[in-house]
Amino acid sequence: MKLVTPKVTLAAAGILAVASLTACAGSSTGGSGSSQPKLAFIQGVAGDEFYVSMQCGIESAAKAAGATVNTQGPAKFDPTLQKPIVDSVVASRPDAILVAPTDVAAMQAPLKAAAAAGIKIVLVDTTTQDPSFASSAVSSDNKGGGLEAFKAIKALNPNGGKVLVISTDPGVSTIDARVAGFEEGAKADSSFQYLGVQYSHNDPAEASKLVSAALAKDPDIVGVFAPNTFSAEGTATGIRQAGKQNQVKIVGFDAGPAQVKQLKEGVVQALIAQEPASIGTQGVEQAIKAIKGESTEKEIQTGFKQITADNISGEGAQYVYKSSC
Repeated sequence: MKLVTPKVTLAAAGILAVASLTACAGSSTGGSGSSQPKLAFIQGVAGDEFYVSMQCGIESAAKAAGATVNTQGPAKFDPTLQKPIVDSVVASRPDAILVAPTDVAAMQAPLKAAAAAGIKIVLVDTTTQDPSFASSAVSSDNKGGGLEAFKAIKALNPNGGKVLVISTDPGVSTIDARVAGFEEGAKADSSFQYLGVQYSHNDPAEASKLVSAALAKDPDIVGVFAPNTFSAEGTATGIRQAGKQNQVKIVGFDAGPAQVKQLKEGVVQALIAQEPASIGTQGVEQAIKAIKGESTEKEIQTGFKQITADNISGEGAQYVYKSSC
C-alpha cells in the first residue's frame, strides 16, 4: 500500500469507479443466466500488494472456471470512496462480487442491498457487522495472526517489557481481530506490560509521530506490533528517528516488498504474512458455487506465516506479496 491521498472527493471517487476498471481477458454477456460467469472484484485499496496478490489468485481461478473478472478499488482504504465503486459495480449487474469491505458498519447496507438485488456476494479479507447476506466470507485467521505477532515479540524479548500496538483505525474487522489477538497474548503474560493501542489513521507519518511520542513517554519500550502495511512503515521510521533500532523490536503484519526490504535491513524483526492468493482462489470457488445454486461454505479461514531474516531467503520467500500478476 503505497499511495496516500489525503483528500479525494466523492466525484473523483465516482470517476475512479469507472476509469480504474480493469478487465481480465475475455468478455461476458452478463446476467445470472450467462454461460460465462461475470465476476467483479472490489479491492480494499487499489495498488496495495496484498490486494494485487489476491487479484492474481482471483484471475487464475476465474480463468480456470471460464469466468471473467473486472477489478477496481478506491485510492484509499475508505468507505466513502469504496461505496460509489460498489454502486457502480452493482449497476453493471455482475453475477457475483468479491469485495473487501473497508468498514464493518458503513459497507453493511450497500452490500446487503446488492445481495437483495440477486448478486452473489463473497466477502474477502474483511467483513461487515452482519455478513449473513453473503454467500461466503474468506479471510485469514487474523486473531491467530495477532497472537503470533505477540509470540514473535516475546521470542525477541524473552525477559518481557513494555509493548504497544500502532494500528490504523477501529472498525476494520481484520485489524480489530489482529489487535485483539495481540492484546490477548500480552495481557496473559505477566512479564509484559501492555501499553494499549494507538491509531495512525492509515498514515505512515502519523504512525511515526505516535511512536516518537510513545518513546518520549516510555523510553524503555521493547516491542511494537504494527498490524498493517502503513502502520509498520511509520513505526519503523519513528523508531529509526529516535535511534532505538537496537532496543525496540517491531513485528509487522503483511509482507509487501517495502516490508520485506525493512526486514532484510533489520528495521523490522518479523512479519506475519497472510495468504492473499489463496483467499482470492477460494473466494472465486465459492462465488461460482453460489452462481450455480450449489451450497457454499459460509466462512473459510486461511493461514499465515511468520517471516524472519532467517527464512526470508528460503521457505518464507513464497509468502512475499506480488506487485503484479
